[in-house]
Amino acid sequence: MNILVTGGLGYIGSHTVVELIENNYEVIIIDNLSNSELFILDNIKKITGVKPKFYNEDLLDLNKTNEVINKHDIDGVIHFAAFKSVSESIKYPLKYYRNNLLSLINILRSMDENNISNIVFSSSCTVYGQPDKLPVSENAPFKKAESPYSKSKQISEQIIEDFVNSNDNISSISLRYFNPVGAHDSGMIGELPIGIPDNLVPYITQTAAGIRDELSVFGNDYNTSDGTAIRDYIHVVDLAKAHLMAIKRLNNSKKKNIFEFFNVGKGTGFSVMDVINSFEKINNIKLKYSFKDRRDGDIEEIYSDVTKSKNILKWQAEKNLDDMMSSAWKWQKYLK
Repeated sequence: MNILVTGGLGYIGSHTVVELIENNYEVIIIDNLSNSELFILDNIKKITGVKPKFYNEDLLDLNKTNEVINKHDIDGVIHFAAFKSVSESIKYPLKYYRNNLLSLINILRSMDENNISNIVFSSSCTVYGQPDKLPVSENAPFKKAESPYSKSKQISEQIIEDFVNSNDNISSISLRYFNPVGAHDSGMIGELPIGIPDNLVPYITQTAAGIRDELSVFGNDYNTSDGTAIRDYIHVVDLAKAHLMAIKRLNNSKKKNIFEFFNVGKGTGFSVMDVINSFEKINNIKLKYSFKDRRDGDIEEIYSDVTKSKNILKWQAEKNLDDMMSSAWKWQKYLK
Protein backbone atom coordinates (compact mmCIF):
# COMPACT_ATOMS: atom_id res chain seq x y z
CA MET A 1 0.00 0.00 0.00
CA ASN A 2 1.42 3.37 -1.08
CA ILE A 3 1.11 6.37 1.24
CA LEU A 4 2.07 9.90 0.21
CA VAL A 5 3.50 11.86 3.14
CA THR A 6 3.79 15.61 2.60
CA GLY A 7 6.39 17.24 4.82
CA GLY A 8 7.75 13.76 5.43
CA LEU A 9 11.25 14.91 6.41
CA GLY A 10 9.91 17.25 9.09
CA TYR A 11 9.68 16.50 12.79
CA ILE A 12 6.40 14.60 13.02
CA GLY A 13 6.48 13.54 9.38
CA SER A 14 9.81 11.71 9.66
CA HIS A 15 8.69 9.75 12.72
CA THR A 16 5.46 8.82 10.96
CA VAL A 17 7.40 7.68 7.89
CA VAL A 18 9.41 5.36 10.14
CA GLU A 19 6.22 3.88 11.63
CA LEU A 20 4.70 3.40 8.17
CA ILE A 21 7.78 1.65 6.79
CA GLU A 22 8.03 -0.59 9.84
CA ASN A 23 4.43 -1.61 9.20
CA ASN A 24 5.15 -2.53 5.57
CA TYR A 25 3.77 0.54 3.82
CA GLU A 26 5.46 1.98 0.76
CA VAL A 27 6.14 5.67 1.43
CA ILE A 28 6.46 8.54 -1.03
CA ILE A 29 7.63 11.85 0.46
CA ILE A 30 7.11 15.37 -0.87
CA ASP A 31 9.04 17.99 1.10
CA ASN A 32 10.49 21.32 -0.03
CA LEU A 33 13.06 21.31 2.82
CA SER A 34 11.88 24.70 4.10
CA ASN A 35 11.82 23.37 7.65
CA SER A 36 13.75 20.11 7.37
CA GLU A 37 17.12 18.72 6.31
CA LEU A 38 18.01 16.15 3.66
CA PHE A 39 20.15 14.05 6.02
CA ILE A 40 16.92 12.94 7.73
CA LEU A 41 16.18 10.85 4.63
CA ASP A 42 19.41 8.90 5.13
CA ASN A 43 18.68 8.50 8.83
CA ILE A 44 15.25 7.07 8.07
CA LYS A 45 17.05 4.44 5.98
CA LYS A 46 19.50 3.75 8.83
CA ILE A 47 16.58 3.19 11.21
CA THR A 48 14.32 1.16 8.93
CA GLY A 49 16.62 -0.30 6.28
CA VAL A 50 14.43 1.34 3.62
CA LYS A 51 14.98 4.63 1.83
CA PRO A 52 11.57 6.04 0.86
CA LYS A 53 11.03 7.73 -2.47
CA PHE A 54 11.63 11.46 -2.04
CA TYR A 55 10.70 14.50 -4.13
CA ASN A 56 11.96 17.99 -3.33
CA GLU A 57 8.90 19.89 -4.51
CA ASP A 58 6.67 22.68 -3.23
CA LEU A 59 2.99 21.86 -2.85
CA LEU A 60 2.14 25.41 -3.88
CA ASP A 61 3.01 24.24 -7.40
CA LEU A 62 0.00 22.15 -8.41
CA ASN A 63 1.62 20.92 -11.62
CA LYS A 64 4.67 19.58 -9.78
CA THR A 65 2.43 18.01 -7.15
CA ASN A 66 0.43 16.25 -9.83
CA GLU A 67 3.60 15.07 -11.56
CA VAL A 68 4.72 13.28 -8.41
CA ILE A 69 1.33 11.77 -7.69
CA ASN A 70 0.93 10.59 -11.28
CA LYS A 71 4.11 8.52 -10.94
CA HIS A 72 2.64 6.40 -8.14
CA ASP A 73 -0.51 4.49 -7.33
CA ILE A 74 -1.33 6.38 -4.13
CA ASP A 75 -3.70 4.73 -1.62
CA GLY A 76 -3.77 7.55 0.91
CA VAL A 77 -2.24 10.87 1.92
CA ILE A 78 -0.90 12.09 5.26
CA HIS A 79 -0.61 15.85 5.00
CA PHE A 80 1.91 17.48 7.34
CA ALA A 81 3.40 20.19 5.13
CA ALA A 82 2.67 23.58 6.71
CA PHE A 83 4.30 26.48 8.49
CA LYS A 84 3.86 26.01 12.24
CA SER A 85 5.20 28.89 14.32
CA VAL A 86 2.55 30.75 16.31
CA SER A 87 4.74 33.82 16.88
CA GLU A 88 5.92 33.99 13.26
CA SER A 89 2.34 33.71 12.01
CA ILE A 90 1.42 36.81 14.01
CA LYS A 91 4.19 38.74 12.25
CA TYR A 92 3.53 37.30 8.79
CA PRO A 93 -0.13 36.27 8.57
CA LEU A 94 -0.38 36.31 4.76
CA LYS A 95 2.63 34.00 4.50
CA TYR A 96 0.84 31.50 6.72
CA TYR A 97 -2.54 31.72 5.04
CA ARG A 98 -1.02 31.38 1.57
CA ASN A 99 1.21 28.43 2.40
CA ASN A 100 -0.99 26.44 4.76
CA LEU A 101 -4.26 26.85 2.89
CA LEU A 102 -3.09 26.72 -0.71
CA SER A 103 -0.92 23.65 -0.14
CA LEU A 104 -3.94 21.85 1.33
CA ILE A 105 -6.19 22.94 -1.51
CA ASN A 106 -3.65 21.69 -4.05
CA ILE A 107 -3.41 18.31 -2.35
CA LEU A 108 -7.19 17.97 -2.29
CA ARG A 109 -7.42 18.98 -5.97
CA SER A 110 -4.77 16.44 -6.87
CA MET A 111 -6.54 13.75 -4.85
CA ASP A 112 -9.75 14.50 -6.72
CA GLU A 113 -8.05 14.39 -10.11
CA ASN A 114 -6.21 11.14 -9.33
CA ASN A 115 -9.01 9.26 -7.52
CA ILE A 116 -7.26 9.15 -4.14
CA SER A 117 -9.84 8.61 -1.43
CA ASN A 118 -8.18 9.02 1.97
CA ILE A 119 -6.39 11.84 3.72
CA VAL A 120 -5.12 12.20 7.28
CA PHE A 121 -4.68 15.86 8.15
CA SER A 122 -2.20 17.34 10.60
CA SER A 123 -4.37 19.62 12.72
CA SER A 124 -3.79 21.19 16.13
CA CYS A 125 -5.34 21.67 19.54
CA THR A 126 -5.03 25.40 18.86
CA VAL A 127 -8.31 25.11 16.92
CA TYR A 128 -10.01 25.18 20.33
CA GLY A 129 -8.53 28.51 21.40
CA GLN A 130 -8.78 28.90 25.19
CA PRO A 131 -11.49 26.31 25.97
CA ASP A 132 -14.21 26.92 28.54
CA LYS A 133 -13.84 23.44 30.02
CA LEU A 134 -10.85 21.17 30.66
CA PRO A 135 -9.93 18.60 29.63
CA VAL A 136 -11.03 19.68 26.17
CA SER A 137 -12.95 17.12 24.13
CA GLU A 138 -13.74 17.02 20.43
CA ASN A 139 -17.21 18.34 21.26
CA ALA A 140 -15.76 21.69 22.29
CA PRO A 141 -16.55 24.49 19.83
CA PHE A 142 -13.84 26.38 18.01
CA LYS A 143 -13.16 29.58 19.93
CA LYS A 144 -11.60 32.71 18.48
CA ALA A 145 -8.19 31.73 17.13
CA GLU A 146 -5.25 33.21 19.03
CA SER A 147 -3.00 33.41 15.96
CA PRO A 148 -3.07 33.15 12.16
CA TYR A 149 -1.45 29.73 12.51
CA SER A 150 -4.36 28.56 14.65
CA LYS A 151 -6.87 30.11 12.30
CA SER A 152 -5.22 28.37 9.33
CA LYS A 153 -5.87 25.04 11.05
CA GLN A 154 -9.49 25.94 11.76
CA ILE A 155 -10.04 26.98 8.15
CA SER A 156 -8.22 23.89 6.86
CA GLU A 157 -10.55 21.59 8.75
CA GLN A 158 -13.53 23.48 7.35
CA ILE A 159 -12.12 23.18 3.82
CA ILE A 160 -11.70 19.43 4.25
CA GLU A 161 -15.21 19.03 5.65
CA ASP A 162 -16.71 20.92 2.72
CA PHE A 163 -14.64 18.86 0.28
CA VAL A 164 -15.72 15.58 1.87
CA ASN A 165 -19.35 16.68 1.83
CA SER A 166 -19.09 17.47 -1.87
CA ASN A 167 -17.41 14.22 -2.87
CA ASP A 168 -18.81 10.78 -2.05
CA ASN A 169 -15.43 9.11 -2.55
CA ILE A 170 -13.35 11.18 -0.13
CA SER A 171 -12.75 10.37 3.54
CA SER A 172 -10.66 12.29 6.05
CA ILE A 173 -9.41 12.12 9.61
CA SER A 174 -8.02 15.25 11.26
CA LEU A 175 -5.68 14.65 14.19
CA ARG A 176 -5.69 17.55 16.61
CA TYR A 177 -2.21 17.41 18.15
CA PHE A 178 -1.41 18.77 21.51
CA ASN A 179 2.33 19.41 22.12
CA PRO A 180 4.67 16.94 20.41
CA VAL A 181 8.09 16.58 22.03
CA GLY A 182 10.86 14.01 22.30
CA ALA A 183 12.63 12.03 19.61
CA HIS A 184 13.04 8.54 18.18
CA ASP A 185 14.70 6.00 20.48
CA SER A 186 17.61 5.73 18.01
CA GLY A 187 18.43 9.39 18.57
CA MET A 188 18.75 9.84 14.79
CA ILE A 189 15.60 11.84 14.10
CA GLY A 190 13.95 14.54 16.18
CA GLU A 191 12.83 18.14 16.25
CA LEU A 192 15.12 20.31 14.13
CA PRO A 193 14.13 23.97 14.35
CA ILE A 194 15.59 26.40 11.84
CA GLY A 195 17.22 29.28 13.70
CA ILE A 196 16.04 30.17 17.20
CA PRO A 197 13.54 27.57 18.47
CA ASP A 198 9.93 28.67 18.86
CA ASN A 199 8.99 25.66 20.99
CA LEU A 200 9.95 24.93 24.59
CA VAL A 201 11.78 21.61 24.43
CA PRO A 202 14.31 22.32 21.66
CA TYR A 203 15.10 25.57 23.47
CA ILE A 204 15.67 23.52 26.63
CA THR A 205 17.99 21.08 24.86
CA GLN A 206 19.90 23.84 23.06
CA THR A 207 20.36 25.67 26.37
CA ALA A 208 21.65 22.47 27.97
CA ALA A 209 24.03 22.01 25.02
CA GLY A 210 25.39 25.55 25.38
CA ILE A 211 23.96 26.74 22.06
CA ARG A 212 21.67 29.17 23.89
CA ASP A 213 22.84 31.16 26.89
CA GLU A 214 19.60 30.96 28.79
CA LEU A 215 16.08 29.55 28.54
CA SER A 216 13.29 32.15 28.58
CA VAL A 217 10.11 31.08 30.36
CA PHE A 218 7.33 33.25 28.99
CA GLY A 219 4.95 34.07 31.84
CA ASN A 220 5.02 33.08 35.50
CA ASP A 221 1.82 34.89 36.46
CA TYR A 222 -0.75 32.53 34.95
CA ASN A 223 -3.51 31.18 37.16
CA THR A 224 -1.81 27.79 37.49
CA SER A 225 -0.14 25.91 40.34
CA ASP A 226 3.33 27.37 39.66
CA GLY A 227 2.35 30.38 37.52
CA THR A 228 3.63 28.92 34.24
CA ALA A 229 1.47 27.88 31.30
CA ILE A 230 0.16 24.32 31.10
CA ARG A 231 0.22 22.14 28.00
CA ASP A 232 -0.46 18.53 27.13
CA TYR A 233 2.90 17.14 25.99
CA ILE A 234 2.95 13.97 23.89
CA HIS A 235 5.90 11.89 22.75
CA VAL A 236 6.37 12.24 19.01
CA VAL A 237 6.61 8.44 18.56
CA ASP A 238 3.19 8.04 20.20
CA LEU A 239 1.89 10.75 17.89
CA ALA A 240 3.36 9.01 14.83
CA LYS A 241 1.56 5.82 15.81
CA ALA A 242 -1.72 7.73 15.89
CA HIS A 243 -1.24 8.54 12.19
CA LEU A 244 -0.68 4.86 11.50
CA MET A 245 -3.96 4.01 13.23
CA ALA A 246 -5.76 6.79 11.33
CA ILE A 247 -4.60 5.64 7.90
CA LYS A 248 -5.50 2.05 8.80
CA ARG A 249 -8.96 3.15 9.87
CA LEU A 250 -9.57 4.97 6.60
CA ASN A 251 -8.16 2.23 4.39
CA ASN A 252 -10.04 -0.55 6.20
CA SER A 253 -13.39 1.25 6.32
CA LYS A 254 -16.10 -0.08 4.03
CA LYS A 255 -17.85 3.26 4.38
CA LYS A 256 -16.70 6.30 2.40
CA ASN A 257 -17.41 9.99 2.78
CA ILE A 258 -16.07 10.01 6.34
CA PHE A 259 -15.08 13.23 8.12
CA GLU A 260 -13.69 12.55 11.60
CA PHE A 261 -11.42 14.34 14.04
CA PHE A 262 -9.58 13.13 17.12
CA ASN A 263 -7.60 14.64 19.96
CA VAL A 264 -4.07 13.27 20.10
CA GLY A 265 -2.46 14.02 23.43
CA LYS A 266 -1.30 12.43 26.66
CA GLY A 267 -4.44 13.56 28.44
CA THR A 268 -2.43 15.24 31.21
CA GLY A 269 -1.45 18.86 31.71
CA PHE A 270 2.19 19.69 32.46
CA SER A 271 3.43 23.17 33.32
CA VAL A 272 6.56 24.68 31.82
CA MET A 273 8.27 24.13 35.16
CA ASP A 274 7.18 20.48 35.19
CA VAL A 275 8.96 20.04 31.86
CA ILE A 276 12.10 21.83 33.06
CA ASN A 277 12.20 19.80 36.27
CA SER A 278 11.75 16.53 34.39
CA PHE A 279 14.57 17.39 31.96
CA GLU A 280 16.93 18.33 34.80
CA LYS A 281 16.12 15.19 36.77
CA ILE A 282 16.22 12.53 34.04
CA ASN A 283 19.35 13.93 32.37
CA ASN A 284 21.13 15.13 35.53
CA ILE A 285 21.60 18.61 34.06
CA LYS A 286 20.96 22.01 35.64
CA LEU A 287 19.40 24.53 33.27
CA LYS A 288 19.85 28.28 33.34
CA TYR A 289 16.49 29.99 32.87
CA SER A 290 14.68 33.22 33.65
CA PHE A 291 11.09 34.43 33.49
CA LYS A 292 9.89 36.83 30.81
CA ASP A 293 6.59 38.50 29.93
CA ARG A 294 3.87 36.39 28.34
CA ARG A 295 3.99 35.99 24.56
CA ASP A 296 1.22 37.11 22.24
CA GLY A 297 -0.83 34.16 21.01
CA ASP A 298 -0.18 31.91 24.01
CA ILE A 299 -3.08 30.58 26.07
CA GLU A 300 -2.97 29.79 29.76
CA GLU A 301 -3.85 26.12 29.93
CA ILE A 302 -5.01 23.29 27.72
CA TYR A 303 -4.95 19.51 27.91
CA SER A 304 -6.90 16.81 26.18
CA ASP A 305 -9.74 14.42 26.70
CA VAL A 306 -8.60 11.45 24.60
CA THR A 307 -11.55 9.16 25.28
CA LYS A 308 -12.68 9.27 21.65
CA SER A 309 -9.21 8.33 20.39
CA LYS A 310 -9.02 5.40 22.78
CA ASN A 311 -12.49 4.09 21.95
CA ILE A 312 -12.70 4.68 18.20
CA LEU A 313 -9.17 5.13 16.88
CA LYS A 314 -7.92 2.41 19.26
CA TRP A 315 -4.92 4.55 20.18
CA GLN A 316 -3.48 6.04 23.32
CA ALA A 317 -0.16 7.56 24.33
CA GLU A 318 2.19 5.25 26.21
CA LYS A 319 5.37 7.22 26.92
CA ASN A 320 5.74 9.54 29.93
CA LEU A 321 7.29 12.98 30.38
CA ASP A 322 10.66 11.57 31.45
CA ASP A 323 10.74 9.46 28.26
CA MET A 324 10.11 12.63 26.27
CA MET A 325 12.90 14.56 27.98
CA SER A 326 15.51 11.79 27.84
CA SER A 327 14.93 11.13 24.12
CA ALA A 328 14.98 14.85 23.32
CA TRP A 329 18.40 15.15 24.96
CA LYS A 330 19.67 12.04 23.15
CA TRP A 331 18.73 13.70 19.84
CA GLN A 332 20.42 16.98 20.81
CA LYS A 333 23.62 15.13 21.67
CA TYR A 334 23.47 13.38 18.28
CA LEU A 335 23.31 16.78 16.57
CA LYS A 336 26.42 17.97 18.43
